[in-house]
Amino acid sequence: MSTSYDLIVIGAGPAGLAAAWRAALRGFSVALLERADHVGGMAASVDVAGIRVDQGSHRLDRATPGYLLADLRELMGDDLQLRQRSSRIRVLDNWLSVPLRADEVTRRLPRSLLARIARDSATTSFRRGGNESYASVVRSRVGPALYETVYGPLAEKQWGIPGDCISAVQAYRQASRLSAWKVAGRAVGRIRRKTQEIAGGYYYPRHGFGRLVETLADAGAEAGVDIKLEAEVDRVRVYEDEVEVATQDGDVVRGGLVFSTLPLPLLARISRPAPSLTSIESAARLRYRAMLLVYIVHKGGRWSPYDSHDIPDQRTPVLRISEPMNYRDNPDDPSDRSVLCAEIPCSMTDEVWGLDDESLADLVDETLGMTGLPGVERAHVETRRLGQVYPIYRLGYEDDLTEVDAWARMIRRIVTLGRQGLFVFDNVHQALLMAYDAVDAIREDGRFDRYAWTVARERFAKSAGHYH
Repeated sequence: MSTSYDLIVIGAGPAGLAAAWRAALRGFSVALLERADHVGGMAASVDVAGIRVDQGSHRLDRATPGYLLADLRELMGDDLQLRQRSSRIRVLDNWLSVPLRADEVTRRLPRSLLARIARDSATTSFRRGGNESYASVVRSRVGPALYETVYGPLAEKQWGIPGDCISAVQAYRQASRLSAWKVAGRAVGRIRRKTQEIAGGYYYPRHGFGRLVETLADAGAEAGVDIKLEAEVDRVRVYEDEVEVATQDGDVVRGGLVFSTLPLPLLARISRPAPSLTSIESAARLRYRAMLLVYIVHKGGRWSPYDSHDIPDQRTPVLRISEPMNYRDNPDDPSDRSVLCAEIPCSMTDEVWGLDDESLADLVDETLGMTGLPGVERAHVETRRLGQVYPIYRLGYEDDLTEVDAWARMIRRIVTLGRQGLFVFDNVHQALLMAYDAVDAIREDGRFDRYAWTVARERFAKSAGHYH
């Protein structure tokens, strides 16, 4: 079976859904291929014990541009809520609110650590700023004290390698969070509460984060997008006048242009003509961190008043514990139970990846005990395993990514975008902006404006460090 479209979008995550919808609104015929039986990718929500939960901790950033937010509000109405962040982070043996509160910092952190932070802040201008690695950049920006207690442990947990082995690029992407002056200012009460409230706000759908991507899918379908689920792509062949996309079940879809949100290494493996051996080898060196999600149903109502808890502590592999019902105000949520979601970044070869559900729940219980969090009245446990979540920005990855990206840019009629398609670890609003820019680069005759797309990528690279 073969069908032809103006645009084929591969992958129904936020970027793919937004691109398909926007292109259909412009009058192009669009097919959207997704290997799963649902849309949304990692941004999708699932049901656990009758409660909508997310695949990890997701929010729509308060920094979302006004025109994008206006489009989402038009689609979602009052379902998109503005919420105040209520998170905590474990620093040494103390829980601190995020955004940090000056009174809490000075009251709970040891005086010795506060003195080190103050000293690091005072000597920022005299400290030589290394740029060899994530560790060297962060140490120069926030000082050794905060790096050793917060940033270093969090980075090693997330990426599975020490900060000295992580590219400096990752530090530059976090530049807004790495100001020693801001951190020191909070510690001595220089940042007002109003500023903290603005920094901590986010948008979140009343019925779970997945409602955002479901709404985009509904809007796309209404605009005429042909959404094909359980359509796993196993070949992309480029011809002079079209691109042929084949799925594992034997369907063939043809189009004048393809937007691919597939992981770059996967696209390199299934593309024909195949890339050079050098590009293939570079693609193989682009690796991802996997994620284990452990959902524990807690009897007796809400487990805590916080939406999430970040845990740098190296004694446990658990990076974050969130409580999805606290992200929203939804009267339909039950009052007699809640769900905790524990995030465990890992490799698929790690021992923790192979543990059964109850063993993983026991591991979470141990984490709660060692970090001073409340215990749970466990009623049910289930887990999810996500194979490709965090791109691993090891030292030297830039050379491999440049090689693969250069190959991808040269493929006629194929455009890569999204988190996986550009090997970036970005927020949802940034993925949506990629989609808007990509669709805007399609000319009225269906040809793709590579100049406009390159300008867009460069603009984002300079402003946020998320495009390459």
